[in-house]
Amino acid sequence: MADTQTKAEPEDGKQPKSVRVVLLALMITMMLAMLDNMIVGTAMPTIVGELGGLEHLSWVVTAYTLATAASTPLWGKIGDMYGRKGVFMSSIVLFLVGSALSGMAQDMGQLIGFRAVQGLGAGGLMVGVMAIIGDLIPPRERGKYQGMMAGVMALAMIGGPLVGGTITDHWGWRWAFYINLPLGVVALAAISAVLHLPKKRAKARIDYLGAGLLTVGITAIVLVTTWGGTEYAWSSARIMELIGIGVAALIGFVFWQTKAAEPVVPLHIFRSRNFTLMSLIGFVTGFVMFGATLFLPLYQQSVQGASATNSGLLLLPMLGAMLVTSMVAGRVTTNTGRYKVFPVVGSVLMVVGLYLLSLMDTDTSRFTSGVYMAVVGLGMGCLMQITMLVAQNSVEMKDMGVASSSTTLFRTLGSSFGVAIMGALFNSRVQDVMAERGGAIGAKMTESSAQLDAASLAKLPDAAREAYQHAVSAGTHSAFLLGAVVAVLALVAAVFVKEVPLKGAGPKDETEEAAAPMQVVEAV
Repeated sequence: MADTQTKAEPEDGKQPKSVRVVLLALMITMMLAMLDNMIVGTAMPTIVGELGGLEHLSWVVTAYTLATAASTPLWGKIGDMYGRKGVFMSSIVLFLVGSALSGMAQDMGQLIGFRAVQGLGAGGLMVGVMAIIGDLIPPRERGKYQGMMAGVMALAMIGGPLVGGTITDHWGWRWAFYINLPLGVVALAAISAVLHLPKKRAKARIDYLGAGLLTVGITAIVLVTTWGGTEYAWSSARIMELIGIGVAALIGFVFWQTKAAEPVVPLHIFRSRNFTLMSLIGFVTGFVMFGATLFLPLYQQSVQGASATNSGLLLLPMLGAMLVTSMVAGRVTTNTGRYKVFPVVGSVLMVVGLYLLSLMDTDTSRFTSGVYMAVVGLGMGCLMQITMLVAQNSVEMKDMGVASSSTTLFRTLGSSFGVAIMGALFNSRVQDVMAERGGAIGAKMTESSAQLDAASLAKLPDAAREAYQHAVSAGTHSAFLLGAVVAVLALVAAVFVKEVPLKGAGPKDETEEAAAPMQVVEAV
C-alpha cells in the first residue's frame, strides 16, 4: 500500500476529478458518523411518546456509544490486514442496515438493539475516512484538507439539532434514521466506482482474544462514565465492579498484545513519542470539547434565556472559530511543513478560553460569552486535525489503520470522561447552591436531576428561578475550571512534541514523487 503515499495532486495544483469524488464521498461518510447522534437526540422525546419505555431511554444513546467505541480499534486493524476499501464499505453497509432497522423499530427494546448494530458500523466510518485519506494524501498535503473535515464537524454540530427537529416535526421520527440511507448509498457508489486501493490478505489470524479483552475494557469504561453519578452513585458496588472489570481487562489486553502474532493494537506504535503525545492531546481535546458542547447551551438557555430550539446556533462562535483556525493551520502546515506551533498555541488558547468561560455569571452578556467561546474554538481548531496528522506521520504505512483508530478511540474516551466528570461536578455544585439559596424546596427541585428543561424552568417562581440561575452559573464555573486544569496536560504534552518532517515534504520525496506522478491517480 506504500505506493499510494505519493503526490496527490498534479503540478497545476488541482486534484484529479476522481480524487475529488473520493474525497466528497469520504466527507459525506464522515458527516453520517457525526450527525446521527445529534439528529436522534432531538427526536428522542417524540420516540418515547410513541414507543414508550422511558426508563430505558438512556440506552438508546448508550448502546450506540458502546458499540462505536468498542468496534473502533477493530475496524482499523482489520483494514490494515485485509485492505481498506472493502472493510470501509462493509462498515458503511452495516451502519445503513442499523439505520434502516432503527427506523422500523416497534418498541424500545428493538430500537436499542438496532442502535447497537448502527454503532458497530459507525465505529468504522471515521476510522475509514482518516485511514483512506492517510493512504491517498501525503502528510504534507494532508493539512489543506483539515478545513474540509473541520467544516463537516462544525456543520454537523450546528445543523444536527435543527435538522433533527425539522425532520421530526414534518416527516416523523423514523426519518431521523432513514435520512442516512440516501447519503450512505451515494457514498458507497462513489467509493465503489472510483477508489481502487491494493488488495491485501494477511496470513495471520485476527487476534480474537485481544479483541475480546479490549472490548470488555472499553465497554466497562464507557459504562462507568455513563452511569456514574446518574444511574448509580460513584461509590456504589456496581460502579466499583465495572472499574475492576475494566482495569483487569485492559491490563490483560496490554499483556496479551506483547504475545499475539498480529496484535489488535501493536504496542510498538506507542514507542513513537509523538504518537503517544498526540493520543494524550486527543484525549484532552475530546474531554474539553464535548464537555463544552454540553454545558454551554445549558448555561445560555437557563441563565441567558436563549431558546432551546436554536441550541446548535448558540455554539456558532466556538465552531466558527474552530473552522477558520483549522483551515489556516492546514494551509500553513502544507506550505511550510512545520506544525509544532499549533499544538502549543492551541493548548494555550484552550486553557485561557476555558478559564474565561469559568468566569461567566448571571450578568454575563451573550456577546461576552461568545468571545470566550471563540477563544476556546481557536484553540481546538489548532488541535483537532493536527493530532491525527502528526499521529499518522509517526507510524509506518502498514499501521495507518490502527494509528487512526487508536487516535479516534482516545478522543472518544476523552469525551466520555469529560461528560461524566464535568457533569458530576456540575450537578454536585448546582444541588449545593440550590440547597443554600432555595432551602428545602431548592434541594427538592434538583434531587433527581440538576438540569431542568425550559418548560420546568418557566413554571418556577421568580425566587426559585433566580436561585437556579445562580446555581447553573456556579456549576458551569466549576466544570470549566476543571476543564482548564485538564487542558494544561495538553499544553505540557505539546511542549514535548518533536517536529519530525512530514512525509512527502522534502526534496527527496519530491524527486520520488516526480518519478511516479500517476500512482495516486491509478489508486482512485
